[in-house]
Amino acid sequence: MKQDKALILAEKIIQLDMLRDELFEELVTLSGNRASEILRVAQNA
Repeated sequence: MKQDKALILAEKIIQLDMLRDELFEELVTLSGNRASEILRVAQNA
């Protein structure tokens, strides 16, 4: 059903968002205050 698929997709988005936060924290740990800059460069590559 469409509602079931929508709920599954919403849960996946939440999981991806949480993973993104974890990965960004790791990037901050590795690169300090340059993390945002590095992320922008990678996004625009």
